[in-house]
Amino acid sequence: MGTWGTGPFDSDLAADFVDELEGLTPQQATEVLERAFQRITDSGARVDGGDGAEAVAAAALVASTIPGSAIVIDPDDGPREPLPQLPLALHTSAALALQRVLQDGSGMLTGWVDSTDAAQWRHEVQQITEALGPLDSEQ
Repeated sequence: MGTWGTGPFDSDLAADFVDELEGLTPQQATEVLERAFQRITDSGARVDGGDGAEAVAAAALVASTIPGSAIVIDPDDGPREPLPQLPLALHTSAALALQRVLQDGSGMLTGWVDSTDAAQWRHEVQQITEALGPLDSEQ
């Protein structure tokens, strides 16, 4: 796996995930996003780094569709076609997955060689989480 930065799309896995969305119907795209989150929330004690990279990319895509969101996707990073209007439940699924990705034992947390990169990545994931809004249990 190649990683060249701390952003949600700065890895081969994230780029491949975005490519999976090309040419899908709105329903299929929604299902692919949901599955990315489900793999994280259904995982055991340790979140796999590859699944985590996909979930972070998926969450950034979901957050970018929220009106007024601070998460803006570079056209070179996102799908060629805009995402459909996504169900609100997907925002909660994304936020729950990101919580797991940020927990101790996550492959995404432990995979960084440079602590500065790790802190920057964590900050970016927290920004995505904030853009998704509060979880239903916090409302």
